[in-house]
Amino acid sequence: MTAETYRDPWGIPHLRADSAGELAHAQGRTTALDRAWQLEVERHRSQGTSAAFLGADAVAWDRFARQARLDDTARRCFAALERRDPETAEWVASYVDGVNEGLAEGARRAPEFAATGLAPGRWEPWSPLGVWLATHILFAGFPAKLWREEVVRRLGAEAVALFATDGPGTSGSNGWLLSGERTVTGRALIAGDPHRFIEDPGVYQQIRLSCPEFDVVGLAVPGVPGIAHFAHAGTVAWAITNAMADYQDLYRERLRVTGTDDSVSVEALDSDGEWRPARRHTETIEVAGGESVEVEVTETARGPVIITAAEAREPISLRYPPRVTEDLGFSALLPLLRARRVADVDRAFDRWAEPVNVVQAADVEGGLLHRVAGKVPVRGEDNRTRVVAAWEAGHDWLGWHETPYGPVEDGIAVMANQRGPATPLGVEFAPPHRATRIRRLLDASRKWSAQDMPAVHMDTHLASAASLLDRLVEGDLSPEAAELRDQLLCWDRHMDADSTVAAAYAAVRGTVVRRLVAHPALAVLADPPAYPEVFLPWLALTPRVGYALENLLNAPELYGIDRDSVVREAVEEVAARRTSPTWGDTHRLAPWRALTGSSYDEGTSYDEPGLSGDHHCVLCTSAVPGLTDLSARGPAARYVWDLADRDHSLWVVPFGADGVPGSAHHRDQLPLWREGDLVPVTTDWNKLTKEEA
Repeated sequence: MTAETYRDPWGIPHLRADSAGELAHAQGRTTALDRAWQLEVERHRSQGTSAAFLGADAVAWDRFARQARLDDTARRCFAALERRDPETAEWVASYVDGVNEGLAEGARRAPEFAATGLAPGRWEPWSPLGVWLATHILFAGFPAKLWREEVVRRLGAEAVALFATDGPGTSGSNGWLLSGERTVTGRALIAGDPHRFIEDPGVYQQIRLSCPEFDVVGLAVPGVPGIAHFAHAGTVAWAITNAMADYQDLYRERLRVTGTDDSVSVEALDSDGEWRPARRHTETIEVAGGESVEVEVTETARGPVIITAAEAREPISLRYPPRVTEDLGFSALLPLLRARRVADVDRAFDRWAEPVNVVQAADVEGGLLHRVAGKVPVRGEDNRTRVVAAWEAGHDWLGWHETPYGPVEDGIAVMANQRGPATPLGVEFAPPHRATRIRRLLDASRKWSAQDMPAVHMDTHLASAASLLDRLVEGDLSPEAAELRDQLLCWDRHMDADSTVAAAYAAVRGTVVRRLVAHPALAVLADPPAYPEVFLPWLALTPRVGYALENLLNAPELYGIDRDSVVREAVEEVAARRTSPTWGDTHRLAPWRALTGSSYDEGTSYDEPGLSGDHHCVLCTSAVPGLTDLSARGPAARYVWDLADRDHSLWVVPFGADGVPGSAHHRDQLPLWREGDLVPVTTDWNKLTKEEA
């Protein structure tokens, strides 16, 4: 049997082949046909060559990708994979062969190629590793260490805890596991939703991969073979959340130039007091519609320099695990597909590298798993929280942490990026609101079904509102403001799209944030150093205050700021200009698209829907308080894995299975995603439509 492609009514590909290698080839080819533009954007981003067709807006990322040596790291990791695990390396290469076979045809379907003049290129065997690395390099939020440096320098070390929360650049997830004792079928359920920046096409690809060795449905990362994060293999299923671990370090470097004009070299000062050679060369970024840009690439014994002396008082290098170990964890991917029981999933995730995740898994025999997976270096506490000096002793990596396991309590395990089994490995975690709410909802019933799970996915209660509303209980207000206060205090604290009071709360919250940002006590943080643009989401004051507002309002003291007055003044301001919009009028989906501002974009523009939810709701559709109500980050997929019957499982993505604008399955799941409905997982081949070769 040659590889066969089937589609369900939503255009989701179901692939069948005689071997894992043939199946990988089919997965690569199908992904290229459905998502050629997305694949090429991600490949170029991993190489630092996207500005060549996207223009000047892409230079900042390309500069970072070059300086961080993402493509070179992917090459090294693939070369190491060929030595350590040739079977997986060959399997990855088969996927790449499939991509290359399908790219030209896929590019003819995608209008973005003609709009930019981009010709489909050629994928190399390491390209999937580069895509994986580029997708996750900022996942652990190492730029937060730059922010903490500024907080300490301007406000003092005691102020760091005020802003310690999941920040504007962090990815998150909800995930929960119900053992058989808590379900109507007597077998486990796993459900949740990864929270990422919403992209069009989506960051996850619904797919099924079937061969004599395995038959797995799940959410794949386009450009990467297999199904790593969320999958149901028939007898076992698994899912992940961001563990919020800290596993990347920043070092201040001391560099000196030696030699003559004809032969210049660079040396870095190491912790033993010795100057040792650093590697340096120059690369050129081609820019569509603009002048090319030269980038200085330097690497010390710690890692590549990602902030130069021109951008900081001292150069700063980044040390990240795959640059050190030459391992991106791809040896876990085939064992995951072949897993039949929880023990198999557990062993597979022993090979996981990054990102560091919390894993939940269950099987048909009652096996349960709740653990952390990934590589976290053992090193000093300062490395975890600050930028450390490369020339000082005590900052070396000293091995790898054992990854902890978590409990399943009363048949339930919940992870929503809060402190949990990964607490020893992280610094900043999400507040417990989402996790607490999910647990409370699940505790409300002893028995759950797969069809019940959307009620949890879509819950909009905002517990963090208490920190602001509690400051409204007392104080004199104008009649208009007093009326608004009374409405807010009687509000059920649900961020529903059709709620005018939720919109009023968000308006008051945003005004409080802006007033705090303008206060002289915090305004000292308004002008961060001229670090590269890629890191600005972690350094901008308004998002930082917006996400940390609960901490700032609940702190015993805040640099003499009269927070009660700030809140009352915000209520007065909103009451004076209130126009009674609903939350969904301003809280609208704002997906990222690689290509915007062109005639292509004008011809394919969309009126994106209003959304329920908010950052601290289970329905985590994140606005940026004080800056915008638009939601650029939210559930990048939703899933329910039913271990009693895989065909009772459910899933949905924000847009659709096809990445081609205007195609039948480009945006057909969006109405379902918005309302909380899910698409059934169909695995009966007789109910699928076979594509002709």
